Order: sequence, then structure tokens, then C-alpha cells
Amino acid sequence: MDTEDTDRIDAAVLALLRLTLHDGDRAWKEHSWDVLGRLHAQGLIFDPVNEARSVQLTPEGLERSATLFEALFGRGAA
Repeated sequence: MDTEDTDRIDAAVLALLRLTLHDGDRAWKEHSWDVLGRLHAQGLIFDPVNEARSVQLTPEGLERSATLFEALFGRGAA
């Protein structure tokens, strides 16, 4: 699909990672490897390529995930 807005997709996935947070900063990595790679390149998650079934969010990723989750899915979100 050539018309996809990867920035918006990445933002939505980062927000959705918040739904599966555990151990403070880890989330299940059941999302597109392409998206996880872009989030890693942006410094929002640590390297997702490992044997763990979860990915670790960076401090910036945790903060941005909370902000995006509220903006996209909070009550009163547009």
C-alpha cells in the first residue's frame, strides 16, 4: 500500500503498546516488524530483534506512548 502514512501508523502502534505494558516498561511485540524497526530507529524502543517476546520502551517512548494513547484513545479524543 503506497498511500499509507507510516508516521501515523507508528504513532498508533506506540500508543497501543501501552495496552500491554508490564514490568514497568515492557510491552508484547505482536506488531509489524517494520513498525517496530522504525520505532527503534526513532529511539522510542530498544532493539526489538531478540528472543524476548516483549519489547522494552525507552523513557522517551514511555512518555510519548502515554501522550499518544490519551490523544488517540482517551475520552474526548477527536
